[in-house]
Amino acid sequence: MAEDRRGGVALPFILVTLIWSSTWIVIRDQIGSVPASWSVCYRFLLAGVAMAAFAKWRGVPLWIGWRGLAYAALLGVAQFVLNFNFVYRAEYYLTSGVVAVVYAMLLIPNSILAFLIFRQPVGRAFIGGSVVAVTGIVLMLGHEYHAATVRPDMVLLGAAFSFAGLMSASTANVMQGMEIARRLPMVAVLAWAMLIGAGVDALFAWVTVGPPTFDPRLGYILGVGWLGLAGSVVTFPLYFTLIQRMGAGRAAYTSVLIPVIAMLISTMAEGYRWSALAMIGAVLAVAGMAIALRSKAA
Repeated sequence: MAEDRRGGVALPFILVTLIWSSTWIVIRDQIGSVPASWSVCYRFLLAGVAMAAFAKWRGVPLWIGWRGLAYAALLGVAQFVLNFNFVYRAEYYLTSGVVAVVYAMLLIPNSILAFLIFRQPVGRAFIGGSVVAVTGIVLMLGHEYHAATVRPDMVLLGAAFSFAGLMSASTANVMQGMEIARRLPMVAVLAWAMLIGAGVDALFAWVTVGPPTFDPRLGYILGVGWLGLAGSVVTFPLYFTLIQRMGAGRAAYTSVLIPVIAMLISTMAEGYRWSALAMIGAVLAVAGMAIALRSKAA
């Protein structure tokens, strides 16, 4: 039974970690010839349609009531509009691996908001680990600031976009702790959230950058497909399976491994140059998150 349990979580864990690690570098290719907002729109339009088809295939009813739709709309704006528009813009100025490392800190605002809203306790070990992780992130951003090929103020802008996206994602995460979220089928909620988010993305893109543009390049099309299908439709159900089988604390260990792999990919694909400052920062960031996550799991 124990072997079956390990086998039942090993494959989902590996797939979620590898797929989400790869999405950061793919996003980098999505922000060249097409405005970021339209790339975000295409990704979640595809993901929403595919998630709705997946729900129908699983026999999950898509109608979730008007209150459910309102909840899905708020979730979609936080997760699939604000979060990803900030992420795509952050990668204009920072390497994909550094943005991934910043996002590894998601557990910190999650825990702070959960304490403020739901009064969930936060332990000393979690606070200590978080301080270590934030110190590491600051060191890595300091390396980016001194070694950047763009103006230093643009690095600060990229950092600001990263942290704004982090808070948007955290808001969406904490919303899943609401009572209504426990009553609704998550696959249907995600389908509506992605579709509504894609609609808001389209409106925002049209107002800010004009009519839709598309890159017919094969690499761009495959990127949209990978982000929309593998990076969204495949991974979300798998991650929820991990939470059911391992618990949220252990499942969150993906957030420690993902930035490590993303930084390796960034090194190979983007020519990220490591300095002693960056190496120390990366070690502190990963070690701090590991300490915080172990505390959270306990």
